[in-house]
Amino acid sequence: MATAYGSDSHSADPHGHRLPAGLRAPFEARTWRELGYLFLNLPIALASFTYAVTMISLGVGLLITFLGVPLLALTLAGVRGLGAVERARARVLLRHDVAAPTPVRIKGEKGGPLAWMGAMLKNGDSWRQMLYAVLLLPWALFSFVTAVVVTVNGWGLLTYPLWHWVFPRHMDEPGIKLWGGENSGFYLDTPFELALTCAFGATIVLIGPWLIRGMTYVDRLMISGLLGPSQLASRVTELETDRGVVVDTAAADLRRIERDLHDGAQARLVALAMDLGLAKEKLTEDPEAAAKMVDEAHGEVKIALQELRDLARGIHPAILTDRGLGPALSALAARCTVPVKVLVDVDQRPAPAIEGIAYFTVSELLQNVSKHSQARNASVDVWRVENRLMLQVSDDGRGGADASTGSGLAGLAERLDAVDGLLVVHSPVGGPTSITAELPWRG
Repeated sequence: MATAYGSDSHSADPHGHRLPAGLRAPFEARTWRELGYLFLNLPIALASFTYAVTMISLGVGLLITFLGVPLLALTLAGVRGLGAVERARARVLLRHDVAAPTPVRIKGEKGGPLAWMGAMLKNGDSWRQMLYAVLLLPWALFSFVTAVVVTVNGWGLLTYPLWHWVFPRHMDEPGIKLWGGENSGFYLDTPFELALTCAFGATIVLIGPWLIRGMTYVDRLMISGLLGPSQLASRVTELETDRGVVVDTAAADLRRIERDLHDGAQARLVALAMDLGLAKEKLTEDPEAAAKMVDEAHGEVKIALQELRDLARGIHPAILTDRGLGPALSALAARCTVPVKVLVDVDQRPAPAIEGIAYFTVSELLQNVSKHSQARNASVDVWRVENRLMLQVSDDGRGGADASTGSGLAGLAERLDAVDGLLVVHSPVGGPTSITAELPWRG
């Protein structure tokens, strides 16, 4: 299993920024994209709210006639279209990609307008998108006004020394008037007051991007919760994906077993049968040669039996079934080329399937340690946290392991994900490496 140990990745800032994030934020493209999103919120919300309320009111009012039901169905189809526009806008400006909800499914073999209208009215995703069209307006009004006030005032006060001359030249006033009557008041016109105003504006400019990000975070939550697939649909999709991973893994394991049998024990047993046939022919003519051939065949039998034991251990080791995870992992550590310290702290055994996955996870990780890490010492820790089984394999090698490069770790992460597990890799270049796996207990 090839693992990307010793890659060229490094922990330094890949963009090479020298300014702190707080000083960069007002000038970053993300801030202006999110500000544009908030500015567009209000006109789109007005159109969506008007459409939704008008059409729903009209459809409900016409329910006493035959026009109400189709009008409501068409209204829901329209808000699904508005939802698609909003998801696209979030994808472009917020870099927030939300999957479309599942299409409306028409039950029965015969489609037709009546079946489509019934399916549309019963579809929960459509009503959630209708709710989004209604709720967006009050939030858009608040976020639009807040964004405009903060942005305009912040940059206006920051640049006040540049346009202060407008007041005495064109408005016959010394500067911005904070308070006072018609012929008296307090104006911002002295150099100190100009500098103080500029500093206050700079403070607003620095705070503004984080306020904008906080408001767009609310938009992200609304889009994910109301315009994306439901939790049930997402869970079904995830389970279908996990099932495909399990099927592919089982097929790969079956091919591996078939290959090992064909190339190993089967080929050796075929050669053994031929040797015994030759020995049988020589038994009467040359008993000494026949005895020698039988002796060689006996050695081949022992080798074939050992290969079959190794193959059986690769399917499910007997020590795991008989004695549990602790002794089985100790046996794995004994075969590793690096000294491994094993600590298993579980008071009972998990489900056999989870126990097997834990065993083979540690087996593959220890193979990585032997082949790629150049480590001097390693450790395996197993413990239980509530209803989760935790595994951690650590070493003091050169590091650089990365599960995102399509290596064997990526495949291992997919296998764990298929059973609601998780793989976390922490492996900076130069080491040390710590890989943590989390599995459901299912005892």
